[in-house]
Parts: sequence; C-alpha cells; structure tokens
Amino acid sequence: MYLLDSVRPGNPRLMTKVALVVVLLFLGWLNYAVVVEHMPVKDTVWALTPPIVAITMALITKEVYSSLFLGMMTGAMLSVEFDPEGGLNMLFLHGIMKVLADPWNVGILVFLVILGTMVQMMNRAGGSQAFGTWAATHIKGRAGAQLSTMVLGCLIFIDDYFNCLTVGSVMRPVTDKHKISRAKLAYLIDSTAAPICIIAPISSWAAAVSGFVKDENGISIFIQSIPFNFYALLTLLMIVIITFMGLDYGYMSLHEDNAKKGDLFTTNKITSPVDETKQIEDDEEEGRVSDLIVPVVILIIGCVIGMIYTGGFYDGKGFAEAFAASNASTGLVIGSSEALILTIGYYLVRRSLSFGKCMDCLPEGFKQMVPAMLILTFAWTLKDMTDNLGAATYVAGLMEHVAGGLMGFLPAVIFVVAVGLAFASGTSWGTFGILIPIVVSCFQEIDPELMIISISACMAGAVCGDHCSPISDTTIMSSAGAQCDHMNHVTTQLPYSMTVALVSFLTFLVAGFTKSAVISLAFGIVVLIIVLVIIKKIKMSGKRVMNF
Repeated sequence: MYLLDSVRPGNPRLMTKVALVVVLLFLGWLNYAVVVEHMPVKDTVWALTPPIVAITMALITKEVYSSLFLGMMTGAMLSVEFDPEGGLNMLFLHGIMKVLADPWNVGILVFLVILGTMVQMMNRAGGSQAFGTWAATHIKGRAGAQLSTMVLGCLIFIDDYFNCLTVGSVMRPVTDKHKISRAKLAYLIDSTAAPICIIAPISSWAAAVSGFVKDENGISIFIQSIPFNFYALLTLLMIVIITFMGLDYGYMSLHEDNAKKGDLFTTNKITSPVDETKQIEDDEEEGRVSDLIVPVVILIIGCVIGMIYTGGFYDGKGFAEAFAASNASTGLVIGSSEALILTIGYYLVRRSLSFGKCMDCLPEGFKQMVPAMLILTFAWTLKDMTDNLGAATYVAGLMEHVAGGLMGFLPAVIFVVAVGLAFASGTSWGTFGILIPIVVSCFQEIDPELMIISISACMAGAVCGDHCSPISDTTIMSSAGAQCDHMNHVTTQLPYSMTVALVSFLTFLVAGFTKSAVISLAFGIVVLIIVLVIIKKIKMSGKRVMNF
C-alpha cells in the first residue's frame, strides 16, 4: 500500500487503469478456468471473488460506484458461467431489480428519504444553526466536540442507520466550527453506531442476534455476551484515549492537519446542507435549539414505538419480547413517518416553516440521500450475488471443520473468520446468521460458557469487518451522515479499526482460556493503551506508521 500511496497523488488515472487491466486479466483467466477447465465455483473459495474484486478496486481507485458494479458483474457472470445474455439477466433481473423489490430493502430506502427530509427541515428552520451557536458556548475545544459526538452516538442506540444520519446532521455544525475533519466525524459516527447497537439490549441489532439463537433465550444470551464483546467496548475506549492524547495517525492525520487549516474535506469536497440552508433560506426566521432537539426526540420515540408495534407489543407481548421480535425496517418506516408528520405540525405551529417549504424539503431530502441509496443498492446486489455462489456455505463448512479440537483458541478463530466474512460481504447481520447457529450447535451441550464467549467473538468480528468494509451499509451511512467522501472515510478509519481488531484478537485468546470477562477486558485495555502510546511515540519521532 505504501507503493500505491507514492504513485496515486502523481497519476491517479494510471493507478485506476492498471488496477482495471489486472482485474480484467484475472477475470479472463477465471473465464477460461470455469468454461474450459470446468473449475467449480459454487460453494468454493471462488465464491468470494465478487466482493474481493469490488473491495480491491475500491481501495485502489477510491471510486466506489464502478468498483461495486464490477463486483456485481463478476458475480453475475460467475453465476451463469460467463454467458453474456444470462449474465445481464442475472445482474439486472435477478440482481438489482430483485433487491429493490425486497420489502426490507425498500423500507430502509424509504426511511432514508424520510430522514433526509427531516434533516432538510431542521436545517431550513434554523435548528442546526441554532444548535451550533448554542454548542459554541457550551462545547469547548476539539476534544469537547469529539466527546460530545461520541456521547450523542451512545445515546442513540436504537438502530445504526438512525444513529449514523441523526448524529451526523446534529453534530456537523459543531465539529465544523471546531475544525474537525469530515473524515474524523465519519469515524466518530461509525464507531458509535454498530459498536453501540451491538452492546445495547434494546436495539434492532439485539433483536436480530436473538433471532439467530435457536432453542435458547436469545435476549438473555445477548445480555450475557455484552461483557465479552471486546471490539465494541475497546472501540469506544479508543475514541476517549485518542481524543485526550490528541493522537491521529495514518491518513487521518493528514485530514486533521488540513482541517486545522480550514480544509475539512481534503479531497472531493461535499457541500454541507448547513451551507445550502444559508444560501437558500436567508429570509427565514431565526431558529431555536428546540427546532432541532424536538424533531430528534420525536424521531427516537417514534422509531421505538414503530419497532415494538411490529413486534406485537400492542397484541399483548412484553416490551423486551416485542423488541426482540420486531421488524427493524418496517418499524423504522412507521416510526419515522409518524415523526415526519408530527415535525411538520410542530414547525407549522411554531411558524418556523410554511407548509410549502416543508414540502420542498421532500425532494431535497431525497437528493441528499441518493448517493447513499445508490451505494446501498449496489452493495445489496453484490451480497445477493455472493450468496447465490454459495460463499456462506463455504465459510460455514470451514467453520465447522475448524471447530473440532481447538476449544480455547476458538473464540479468537471465530473472531478472525467473522471479520473476514463481514469485510467481504459488507454485512454484520449476514455474518451473525451464518456463524451464530454453528457456534450454538458446537457448544450448546459441551460448554455453555465458551458458547457465550464465542457468540461474543462472532458479534465482535462481524462489527469489526463491517466497520472496515467499504461496501458495508453502516460505513456508507456514516459517510452520508458526515457528508464525507466515502473512500476518504474508509481509508482514514481502517488503521484505527485494525488497531482495535489486533488488540481484540489477543483479548479473545485470553478469554478463551480464562473465561473471565474482567481479566480479559482488563488485559485488552492495558494492551490498547500501550499500543497507542507506542504509536504516538513513533509518530513524534517522525516515522511513518500504518500507511494504508
């Protein structure tokens, strides 16, 4: 990667052309191997080719749309053994159109449009600007702005999509004022989205995980696994440590240095919605902090109500049981729709916005979310292609083979496998669905305590891989929430994620043998602090570290 860094600034087009030629030559060989040599693809390691192609191209070219499309096309052609007509049908008819017809996916897209509309209304009403003015007198310095972003992210633990976009829209004016780069904001959002949801008993993630644990009390298992979810816990601790140490490394250091000089974006500047608001709504009545806080609170309450409604709360189920059985996609649409209607009513009563201006925010909110929606659609299609090739079956078979005699090492092994699978597929939930049933079947009768630790390792690894992957929906949402170039977010976050991943791997090794959350977590905290102190000393000595 160091060599790539040395070439890219001088001639990025050359790097893109070279990468494309290499990938096309590889696909040409794969075509020959499949068609002529009849090499099997389904349920083999070659089923992982589409996401690997997409991720490799994205990391080299830093252009996510064409990279995802090339990965999708690779998956489609492999599925039909490189038949051109069949490949096009697979890509569009059984790929893009199929994922866009899926009710869950459509629900998430509708939720994004509604959320984008509410963000536009908050901006036009002056709520974001008013909150920024208020925060300027209460939040002091860069450290205060970063910790405030983390705290807000921890408070919005219901759903990671909701977390990413809400925290981004609320905190952008604050972090911009304190000259924190958009890449750093995206990292803070991403690090308090999935990592918080995966340790919050009342969240869409808890509901999903509990559904994968058969013949057990899913919520109880989830709660018992929280102290062993080392990646999530250490990620939150890392934010606090690097904030107080004033430590940035890798590409993040460049972005933060530029931000202190006034350039918040470094590359591929994206216009902030707050700036658009100033240009469009100069004649608006001055907003209040409540114009931002009230809609956000309404949205949180509405989403909670929507999710427990889909889980059967109003049919007599308990709150926890209803949340565990909820449909996150449908619940978020119902809750956000109710919140949108109430927010429009609130602004009309407050006379912050006219009805016509509220309606003008609908297409503006949609336009704001188009990049995220496009990337999500491509990522979903890529996952579907990978599933059709049997990548999940291949990984599951590997996992069952490994699970035989390692025992104490197994949590660390599961963590690594989950990281790889989530990174390649871009989905934490899919990783849960593959690995958790295997873990339960292996340890349910033999060692229930090690089962809990291994489930935690699965969840931690899935979040880690999701955190690192450029095709992850949460990573995409974090970029959208921060209004940051997506590949800038990926490349600046990767060194931080890999640091915590390494420490988490060592911590799971300790947990596999001690079976103690306290001892293992204490070990992980000490190691993380030592690693970050060493990195800071190396950086201060002028050496380059973690050149991703």
